[in-house]
Amino acid sequence: MLAAILKTMRPRQWPKNLFVFAALVFDRQLFSLTPLQRILAGFVLLCLASGLVYIVNDLADLPKDRAHPIKRSRPLASGQLRPRTAVIVAILLALLVMAASWALDIRFWAITTVYVATNIVYSFWLKHVPIIDVMIVASGFVLRVAAGVVLLTVMRFSPWLYVCTTLLALFVGFGKRRAEMVLLAEGANNHRPVLDGYTIPLLDQLINIVSGMTIVGYSLYTFSAPNLPGNHLMMLTIPFVIYALFRYLLLIQVNNAGGAPEELVLTDRPLLATFLLWGLSVVAILYLGP
Repeated sequence: MLAAILKTMRPRQWPKNLFVFAALVFDRQLFSLTPLQRILAGFVLLCLASGLVYIVNDLADLPKDRAHPIKRSRPLASGQLRPRTAVIVAILLALLVMAASWALDIRFWAITTVYVATNIVYSFWLKHVPIIDVMIVASGFVLRVAAGVVLLTVMRFSPWLYVCTTLLALFVGFGKRRAEMVLLAEGANNHRPVLDGYTIPLLDQLINIVSGMTIVGYSLYTFSAPNLPGNHLMMLTIPFVIYALFRYLLLIQVNNAGGAPEELVLTDRPLLATFLLWGLSVVAILYLGP
């Protein structure tokens, strides 16, 4: 039962919560012990909060998941986990996350509360509204970044990173919707009703718009944010971002992948290598430069 509960909390999705580290890295506090400890505590709580959200989501989608070619193997849909047990676990997780978040920082508690509440509304209603569904998912990434900001005393964090996070999340979100439509084909709207409001050409157009905006937004950040080194070396990381976006486009439009972006990042070697090189470059420029 414990294994079924953990699987329902989807630990494979927890790397999304690494966005809480953005403020720590870009404010150049990565090697400061106290800020690192606070961010690590926030990361753990966000993982538990996202686990709570996934349990609620699976409870809300139980009938549809049973008819889905992949999701029917989930613990609730397959009968490995009883709905009553899932409800009890969700309540306990909510109490734990709220109490611990309050103890850590009241502003972090407020952001976590908004994150959980928004995603619960999303699970029962907003996930069925085209465009809004992807925007709500994108807001979750922005809230993760904001959660990291309030846990620190930031001096160099640029608001441009909120813009870049939003655009990147929208890009991945629309890509995921496209992959779902290709996977489910004619029965797409039966498994996820919101897909009835999309078409492949529309999603391709939205992806193209957002990808271009992401490149422009990140480029503007690298040479206009006042907190970056004055030598503009951060501009050298732009090619990594461009390649990562183009590689993801290739995967979703040629290979018909992208249904699980978090797994794609970890399994596609060129994409993983690009993210690692980008991360190492950013750290080197911010921490080893003048």
